[in-house]
Amino acid sequence: MFRKVSLALAATLMMAGAASADPIEGNWKTQAGSTAAIDGGGAFSITLKSGKYAGKTIGSFKAAGDNKYTGTITDPETDKTYSGKATLSGTSLKMSGCVLGGLICKTQTWHKL
Repeated sequence: MFRKVSLALAATLMMAGAASADPIEGNWKTQAGSTAAIDGGGAFSITLKSGKYAGKTIGSFKAAGDNKYTGTITDPETDKTYSGKATLSGTSLKMSGCVLGGLICKTQTWHKL
């Protein structure tokens, strides 16, 4: 009996931990077709998992509220880092890298896998 209760409690705690993950966390299909993994807690790290630049960390973001995130994003081809912003809407993530205080931005839409 005690073992069944312990297993049920452990399963409940694991599910609660998964439910508390931020919606931005997980695997995303980039516009270029690669897979990017976003993980973290207070600061979210973006690492490419597939494609030509697999294994390269390309960003770091913090939650800014209302499904918006701010931080930095790096172009894996040029290794140039830009101020970044992201907006989550359902299973789509609009990622932008900007220069000149946000005057010029390049935007992509990623999709949750």
